[in-house]
Amino acid sequence: MIELAEMIAQLRTELTAAMSAARDEELRFELGSVELEAEFVVERSGTAEGRVRFWVVEAGAVGHTGNSTTHRVTLTLEPRLRDSGALPWVSGEEAERER
Repeated sequence: MIELAEMIAQLRTELTAAMSAARDEELRFELGSVELEAEFVVERSGTAEGRVRFWVVEAGAVGHTGNSTTHRVTLTLEPRLRDSGALPWVSGEEAERER
């Protein structure tokens, strides 16, 4: 399992690579809403701080144990460029060649 923040960080890395690939392309795509659907384990720790953590579940690992339960969640993210707030332009072609 990975934490939700790690999953979003990896998505950000992939989208940044797609933006770099689009820089010199004739055909680019404006990136609109990004929807992620994942199954999460919500776990509440028994410590004094009572922290709640969200873990992304790998395929086939659904269930619950102890103080955790599994939920299906859809997140809609609206990516924007930091400085201008504009929608980014992406292309997947160059990123595919680098793999």
